Amino acid sequence: MEPDLFTAAAEERQEKDPAGSPLAVRMRPRTLDEVVGQRHLLKPGSPLRRLVGEGSGGPAGPSSVILWGPPGTGKTTLAYVVSKATDKRFVELSAITAGVKEVRAVIDGARRATGGFGKETVLFLDEIHRFSKAQQDSLLPAVENRWVTLIAATTENPYFSVISPLLSRSLLLTLEPLTDDDIRGLLRRALADERGLKGAVGLPEDTEEHLLRIAGGDARRALTALEAAAGSALDQGESEISLRTLEQTVDRAAVKYDRDGDQHYDVASALIKSIRGSDVDAALHYLARMIEAGEDPRFIARRLMISASEDIGLADPHALPIAVAAAQAVAMIGFPEAALTLSHATIALALAPKSNSATTAIGAALEDVRKGLAGPVPPHLRDGHYKGAAALGHAQGYVYPHDLPEGIARQQYAPDALKDREYYTPSRHGAEARYADAVEWTREHLGRKRS
Repeated sequence: MEPDLFTAAAEERQEKDPAGSPLAVRMRPRTLDEVVGQRHLLKPGSPLRRLVGEGSGGPAGPSSVILWGPPGTGKTTLAYVVSKATDKRFVELSAITAGVKEVRAVIDGARRATGGFGKETVLFLDEIHRFSKAQQDSLLPAVENRWVTLIAATTENPYFSVISPLLSRSLLLTLEPLTDDDIRGLLRRALADERGLKGAVGLPEDTEEHLLRIAGGDARRALTALEAAAGSALDQGESEISLRTLEQTVDRAAVKYDRDGDQHYDVASALIKSIRGSDVDAALHYLARMIEAGEDPRFIARRLMISASEDIGLADPHALPIAVAAAQAVAMIGFPEAALTLSHATIALALAPKSNSATTAIGAALEDVRKGLAGPVPPHLRDGHYKGAAALGHAQGYVYPHDLPEGIARQQYAPDALKDREYYTPSRHGAEARYADAVEWTREHLGRKRS
């Protein structure tokens, strides 16, 4: 709804005396150039720039837009900047509290403003995914006829949560998660800016890093934590926000973990060795440390895929597919939900029967090749499809295994220098017991000498 007298008075008082407002509110950008991140949406001529009146579209007016992105990436902030920068009539609704009645009232007001005063209306609708199909339908005539220019915000996939006719009449703009550098720049601006903390406290590097981990790419969360910690530090007469003060304020310990240093490799090593040792609880502890420290989930997933082949192998043939599926899921969903997928895979791998036979087998084979133990391919295994191959004796005498009742032909496959070499030594752990029986049977039927 449009602001009433009380709301307008409150906003005016907030502008005159911003100190009583939360830091996240005080640090809201006033122009698009102050917006953190989302540079791909703020280029000259972009829909958002045109909404604030930059450029001249002539007969091509600004389009309605749907802003889709995770919490704290700036959807409401962008709408706020548009409301302050545009000379258009700006109305804000929330799908949590508004219904069809309120939407129709805004549309009727927009038509009167356009017809009576030539004033265009921008409607910001937050949480549009909470609107039912009927409620979203009520927006269609206004958007289609451009009685209003819609800015709708959602954290849900609009292809599932927004009706197709509304999507087709709007531009979908995807907001990207803020990077650590984006959040770092915002924190430093808030510390120094007159609207922020005005240089009242400092922020040491270790405290800043912990704040970045707490934020998890959410600008609002970062500023809220900074404000609380700064207040605590000032109450204690501190000139800087110490790591201890921040930990006490947000009730969240700082994990000692350097994503580019020794701890990165030490904790990753401990995770894999705990899985290898079948200690599921220790493995989950190290996984939690990596998650809490903001480790790249794709790095963790890659380590789990390696572990599935290196330490489990054929003892549980399902281990590698589970790890691969986890890696694919992690790449699609990211944190925080990726923690569930990584936990799933870690538990499965830690409790799986273990065998390193695949690791030792390829290691032994590679060692022989590097020593020069190779030799020519036996003639009967060579390619016999080209003209003249038969005259060279290639593919002559090869026995096709599928022609035999048992499906296995007693003939030499390895080069002469390696014809009796055995690389694969299966364990009898878990499902690999079946492979142990199979390899014993096949070697016997191939006429191989027992080692």
